[in-house]
Amino acid sequence: MHEAAPILSIVAGDHTRLGAVYDGQGVNFAVFSENATKIELCLFSPDGQRETVRMALPDRTGAIWHGYVAGLKPGALYGYRAYGPYNPDHGHRFNPVKLLADPYSRAFHGRWTAARETLGYDAAASEPDTGPSQIDSAPFVPKSIVPEAETAWTGAPAPRRPWSETVIYEAHVKGLTQLHPDVPEELRGTYEALGSDPIIAHLKDLGVTALELLPIHAFLDDGFLTERGLTNYWGYNSLGFFALEPRYFGPNGADGFRQAVDRLHAADIEVILDVVYNHTAEGDHRGPTLSFRGLDNAAYYNLQASHARYYVNDTGCGNTVAVNHPFALRMVLDSLRYWVTVMGVDGFRFDLATTLGREPNGFDLRGGFFDAIRQDPVLSQCKLIAEPWDIGPGGYQLSGFPADWAEWNDRFRDSARTFWRGDAHAAQELAGNFLGTASVFDHSGRKPFSSINFVAAHD
Repeated sequence: MHEAAPILSIVAGDHTRLGAVYDGQGVNFAVFSENATKIELCLFSPDGQRETVRMALPDRTGAIWHGYVAGLKPGALYGYRAYGPYNPDHGHRFNPVKLLADPYSRAFHGRWTAARETLGYDAAASEPDTGPSQIDSAPFVPKSIVPEAETAWTGAPAPRRPWSETVIYEAHVKGLTQLHPDVPEELRGTYEALGSDPIIAHLKDLGVTALELLPIHAFLDDGFLTERGLTNYWGYNSLGFFALEPRYFGPNGADGFRQAVDRLHAADIEVILDVVYNHTAEGDHRGPTLSFRGLDNAAYYNLQASHARYYVNDTGCGNTVAVNHPFALRMVLDSLRYWVTVMGVDGFRFDLATTLGREPNGFDLRGGFFDAIRQDPVLSQCKLIAEPWDIGPGGYQLSGFPADWAEWNDRFRDSARTFWRGDAHAAQELAGNFLGTASVFDHSGRKPFSSINFVAAHD
């Protein structure tokens, strides 16, 4: 039984722009699912505790479900419930008692936790994941927030420094700033601190020209960590590809990140994001149902051809996002463009980038992901960096990426370390790697900048 709520009605709306979009008069909702039979929009009280309205999205155009709610304003809290078959053996895990985050959420109300109530299957069943859970997960998950109408980036312009002059500093938002004695105490560990005078002075003194941030997309603390009283520090467990991780919010919330990018640009320092589009925090078949899995498991994830209950695990993290699916690819591209055109960033380092280039027959330099980036008028102008491996078949792809990409060069890392250690004959190999590892990269018109020469990184 739902409590009485303000009278709201829903009409068909528009399918062309995914997510929740405010137009000054109301909010258009659009979400992808090609296998659902019905999707409901659920609205919540301002504290996120009570579901006040539940109404089916009234129209479907292709695989997009959509509806428009007049009078609804930014700040409203919402989520989805998706109906369809619960049949894991055929890849379907629909369960409408699980509240689902909008994949296009710009922000969340509340924090993600590894609650057992979020499992889409009955954990007490003798055979795990064979039957659906009957526990409503809404009290245990954050709610998506309807955003304000977005404005394009108007801060300091991108420095656009040539690759040949680029010196990258990999950093963690909190790790870089929390203990710096000259950063104002109220800003330590926050996005604002990245643009503070002491941090900029530190980077400039080192000769750094690009700050590469470990993941700042909203992410989940893994269950096996929380059971031990630990948290996920690095952040490679994303769920919201459009949302900032709130644990680093300072006094100005999300605006604090844009302010930091503005100040870094003004100091001639580029901002690069380490992004994780290869898997999500929903994990393997025993993981929670939080968003993608409940909206359309068989479309958002690559499943094993021999047994669709189980996921292709080229990432080592339990699942693999189906970037070779048109709508999963569209989501990734929309996310990338958002961070450039709205948040002002200058480039991306793609975690386990081999996964993003996998087509049904394996890694493909001319696959859909690379083609889409190459022709995109925004993304093709960004700095693009591959971590050129994953754990799948043929996963090591050093020098296998497009000519305008750069790649983490583990051969430089290894030769630099063996030289430092004093190994015999290490100097010759190091010298070759200082010259861009031509023995590997000098093909197909690639340039010396293809090699990102690094000695140490987060892992």
